[in-house]
Amino acid sequence: MLGRRQIREKVVESVYSYYQNPIKFDVLEKNMFSGIEKIYNLYIFQLNFLVGLKDLAENQMEIGKNKYFKTDSEVNPNQKFINNQVLKKLEENPERLFFSGQHKDLKWDLHDDMLVKTFQRMTAGKRYQDFMKEEGYSFEEDQKFIGKLFLRYIAENDDFHDYISDRELTWSDDIHIANSMVQKTIGFLKENEESRTLIKMIKDEEDKTFASKLLRHTLNNWEGNEKKLSERLENWDLERVGLMDKVILTTAISELDNFPFTPSRVIINEYIEIAKVFATDRSNIFINGILDKYCKDLNRI
Repeated sequence: MLGRRQIREKVVESVYSYYQNPIKFDVLEKNMFSGIEKIYNLYIFQLNFLVGLKDLAENQMEIGKNKYFKTDSEVNPNQKFINNQVLKKLEENPERLFFSGQHKDLKWDLHDDMLVKTFQRMTAGKRYQDFMKEEGYSFEEDQKFIGKLFLRYIAENDDFHDYISDRELTWSDDIHIANSMVQKTIGFLKENEESRTLIKMIKDEEDKTFASKLLRHTLNNWEGNEKKLSERLENWDLERVGLMDKVILTTAISELDNFPFTPSRVIINEYIEIAKVFATDRSNIFINGILDKYCKDLNRI
């Protein structure tokens, strides 16, 4: 499921978007939840990419077997990769299959340039070749290999990032969330259990209410929160605070004011991490200082 930190990120993104281009709250809220759903599409798209690499490997084997003149490796191909137990579980997952069937644009064509080039890079790499040389099958080794493969060729692949940005603009902002979801999915798989449940975007109505309430309070109390922020700036004018820093701080202040059962340190730490994603290198230090001072002034535990 989408964690509270990621929900906070989407609220921060929505507030920032509003102050770049003001729109009605209902539309803004709808866009926020639409953006959350698009993360799920990216998540499935990435899982489908892993399955696509397996499909491409099988396709290459069939081409080799049908050649008139065949090498020994084409007659008896190494099937260790296509028999990877983690890939098989992902391939057979009914939720992935159903959602991909409903959203055919999330499927990968075997001739797709990104898929083919990634497959060529992967098969030429030392990690893949070492994996293929290992004898026997171990679920733990299969899991470790796919986890590293995902990091190397998807999560940390700039070409893949550029590719998805061209497909869906919002994906470039949310790929770190989808990456985390895929890694958790791979890590949660068990050898003797069927892979049936993928990660949900919104856990329950409580999380949805949290997102809506935080967005509404932040926008409705913007001027008051700006004043609270200004009072805690030392030798610094409010006008000199960047918009993203201001959005993160006012959203955090809104949460501190309106969600009393969440410990202040938890809230502060969450927004420090959000600052590391969206703001400048020094923003997290600045945000930590302001929020810490605000909590101390309020005796907020």
